[in-house]
Amino acid sequence: MQGEDPFEQGTVSILRQPKAVWATAGASVVAFMGIGLVDPILPSIAKGLEATPSQVSLLFTSYFLITAVAMLVTGFVSSRIGGRKTLLAGLALVVVFAALSGTSSSVAELVGFRAGWGLGNALFVSTALAVIVGAAAGGSSAAILLYESALGLGMACGPLLGALLGDASWRYPFFGTAALMAIGFVCITAFLREQPKPARKTSLLDPIRALGHGGLASVATSAFFYNYAFFTILAFTPFVLNMSPYKSGAVFFAWGLLLAVFSVLVAPRLQKRFGSLRVVGASLVLLAADLVTLGYGNHTTAIVCTIVSGAFIGMNNTVYTELALGVSDAPRPVASAGYNFVRWFAAAAAPFLAPKIEEWSDIHIPFVVAAVAAVVGAIVIWVRRSALSHEAEELEPKHATEDGVTVFAN
Repeated sequence: MQGEDPFEQGTVSILRQPKAVWATAGASVVAFMGIGLVDPILPSIAKGLEATPSQVSLLFTSYFLITAVAMLVTGFVSSRIGGRKTLLAGLALVVVFAALSGTSSSVAELVGFRAGWGLGNALFVSTALAVIVGAAAGGSSAAILLYESALGLGMACGPLLGALLGDASWRYPFFGTAALMAIGFVCITAFLREQPKPARKTSLLDPIRALGHGGLASVATSAFFYNYAFFTILAFTPFVLNMSPYKSGAVFFAWGLLLAVFSVLVAPRLQKRFGSLRVVGASLVLLAADLVTLGYGNHTTAIVCTIVSGAFIGMNNTVYTELALGVSDAPRPVASAGYNFVRWFAAAAAPFLAPKIEEWSDIHIPFVVAAVAAVVGAIVIWVRRSALSHEAEELEPKHATEDGVTVFAN
């Protein structure tokens, strides 16, 4: 039910899962690690390749731009070749392009290889939850909790791995990720059987058509502005903090832990008490305040605000997922693809624009722009509250069902 405590669902059933579920969940951890992996080593990459912050930030832009476009393709592919083959194809692409990233001799090469990595990651993460749900014991609730836990663990451990390996060379985290994903490929090959294909094949235009629903379009628009704020923190803050890989990795590890805790534990409780729209609206406003404080505070304040932002991001991720998958009558995989198609463009734009805005103004303004984006996201939710309130307050959470998938909404 709405706001149900995930840990009241039976720990035994959550932990007693088939090997196929653990193999997929383990690979999911590594897939999500790849998103924050480069955070602690961004300054090292810039130094090693003699690049500017705006050039290095294109590592995120190329990655998420391809991810956004791939949202229109993943459902088309998986509905035709099946979930197992889609997972393996995604893992194979990540292994190849992560390894190639470590061999880059220029920023242009690295940006291009990250784009290929983004395609592989999109194929994998867009299919992983559906596969976990189909194979898990204990129903979809247990599967969802495992998936979100994997997501939080990956987001927390990515910067830590980047720091530990990147302290020796900025190339090592890329090779490390390739090795871990290769292990995931072997495990999924060995333990996961092919699942039944959906009765209806997804077309490339289905996600676009789904956005014709006013409620889903509103959620996607609000999430677009939220993601701009989110990825300003993730991609631009490492340059502002200007710390060693170890110290930067520790900051973003703490950030990822808060993201995981608030996504899995805190958000459902707050939703149960206050409702989804109030939670996401308040969280966006608090995130905006945190961003302004981060931008204008001293170095210690910036570190604290970066870590604290993980709490607001974790809550927003969970609530946006439920709103996107429950607000329209479109099939959940289709609704999720349309929603993510819109919001990932902001994840591509923020890492590119934030350094440019700093060049055009000063170091404070990128955070002000991100704060304004967060407030705009809250305004969209407030203006469209009548169209969203019934679904947000009355329907049970629709992270996923046996025929659905959440595409890294968290």
